[in-house]
Amino acid sequence: MIYTCTLNPSIDYLVEMDQLEIGRLNRSNHTSFFPGGKGINVSRVLKNIGIDSIALGFIGGFTGAFIRDSLTTLKINHQFIEHEAPTRINVKVKANEETEINGTGAIISEEARERLLEQVRLLHSEDYFVLAGSIPASISTDFYESLIATCRENGVQVLVDVSGPVIQKVLPYKPFLLKPNQHELGELFGVEVLTKQDAIYYGNKLVEQGVQNVIVSLGGDGAVFINHDTVAVAEVPKGTVKNSVGAGDSTVAGFLASYVQTGDVLQSFQYGLAAGSATAFSSDLCEKGLIDELLHQVKIEKVQ
Repeated sequence: MIYTCTLNPSIDYLVEMDQLEIGRLNRSNHTSFFPGGKGINVSRVLKNIGIDSIALGFIGGFTGAFIRDSLTTLKINHQFIEHEAPTRINVKVKANEETEINGTGAIISEEARERLLEQVRLLHSEDYFVLAGSIPASISTDFYESLIATCRENGVQVLVDVSGPVIQKVLPYKPFLLKPNQHELGELFGVEVLTKQDAIYYGNKLVEQGVQNVIVSLGGDGAVFINHDTVAVAEVPKGTVKNSVGAGDSTVAGFLASYVQTGDVLQSFQYGLAAGSATAFSSDLCEKGLIDELLHQVKIEKVQ
């Protein structure tokens, strides 16, 4: 079974308007609400592809109830730990420019954290665990490490999509997949990653430190894939970008969906990039039909 874990979920409140004028009354053309958070996004995309998962994490209050009820409606399994404080709301304004306002995460008690760890202790070697997204201010980066250490003790394959100092903490546990974008990879090594060659060089350093598979996304310039046996570069489809939210999560979901079916990392790399592009070209997370349509446009070249 695939488990996704979102420690800091949200309701994503999307507001669309022609132009945002700061300091004045603005009226929207359209608004919508979505259950948000990177792990939840992965579960939603997996469901769209036809792969079941179980969503884990923390939710609370009326906003948490919205997330729970939304996933139930979508027929996505979930086993959230519930708390009293409301789950945050993130505002995404799409106008002449795209603007995001992210709420602060709820305070998560030690008791709630322990209950999540108890859930993770039940996972076994046939499971995959996707740990994605930001950390609430009340949780230290050590908790991420505890979750991954627990998975590794039980032989669970861990996929990680996080940013910041926590990346360094997960490397000793040899995650199955790490998916930084070029900026996150550059921050990790204190450099600028500008080209595919840069991404390959520093991606190889992650592999040397124990990561089994690395995907580095470079936006419209494509992506690279690195593991101990293979280095490959990819060109991604060209199209009109409608949505920058969830493309990376879709790449992770697409990679994993393909891998559990084929066991082929390059085929999974290709499918993951098609999923990421499909989300970028859609107003919400991608659907399988568009992924399949874009798949042949993702050109993979093996360079090692």
